[in-house]
Amino acid sequence: MSSSIVVKGIQLSARCGVTETERQQPQPLLVDLIFRCPNQSAFQSDELSDTVDYGTITQRIQDIGEGQAFSLIETMAETICQALFHEFPITRLKIWVRKTRPPLKRIEGSVGVQLIRSRQPIDSTDLMHPAPFLVDHISRLPHGTVLDVATGRGRHALYLASKGFSVHGIDRDADALHELQVQAQEAGLSPITTESIDLEVNPQHPPDLGTAMYDVILVFFYLNRPLFPQLIQALKSGGVIMYETFLLDNHIHRQHPRRKEFCLESNELLNLLQGLSILHYDEGDHAGSSGPAFTARILARKP
Repeated sequence: MSSSIVVKGIQLSARCGVTETERQQPQPLLVDLIFRCPNQSAFQSDELSDTVDYGTITQRIQDIGEGQAFSLIETMAETICQALFHEFPITRLKIWVRKTRPPLKRIEGSVGVQLIRSRQPIDSTDLMHPAPFLVDHISRLPHGTVLDVATGRGRHALYLASKGFSVHGIDRDADALHELQVQAQEAGLSPITTESIDLEVNPQHPPDLGTAMYDVILVFFYLNRPLFPQLIQALKSGGVIMYETFLLDNHIHRQHPRRKEFCLESNELLNLLQGLSILHYDEGDHAGSSGPAFTARILARKP
């Protein structure tokens, strides 16, 4: 689920300008903010802890804008951006900071600056941390074209591209796909193609992923049961699907995911991929990049 939080018209009484008078005498400014954060759980939980408190963000912007003097409005906007990324789990933001009474003739509106910023990973190698299941079984994957389903920011796509695979990543989050492309370019990896697709727009008619197009299909921590026939259809003969996601045990013991329908029953994954040859299957409490989780893991080949 991709969503944005919008906060418009944050009022500041700020000291900002190239002249000494502007930096000494407070003047009215307005700030508009549009940002994204990991708030998917909040839509079901109705808990503030599952999102970002925009009241707290508003207060932080006021503290920065009114707490020091700036010569340039650009510097103020960038200072606010960096503080918000540092103090809140924001992944992307757009900010508009403007003077509503600029000391300029023949301007009846406002003057200001708009910035669009995305969170940069602390270490670019963080995105190269694939799931242990993929690392352990990469030698069993046929070399060729990979479809990475619900790729997100692409930790698995980047890893496979670094190993010489041709990767096509699909996800509904266009911003995450853009970040993936940037990371691939900065890392000097072979091109990773991406496509923004909402796989759940019509549960009765999932999107067609093609026929016999991919040597490998990768799905990690995403569950959309109606999509399985399309996954099998898109796999080439002799191709392999690698799948890992949460078991119901994780919902029960760790309250994640919050909705149990996003979790597999025991042996359900075997039934969903019925007709494929099972190369590996296990269930249990597995180590992962974000900590241990009860998951089902499968590696299966299409005849």
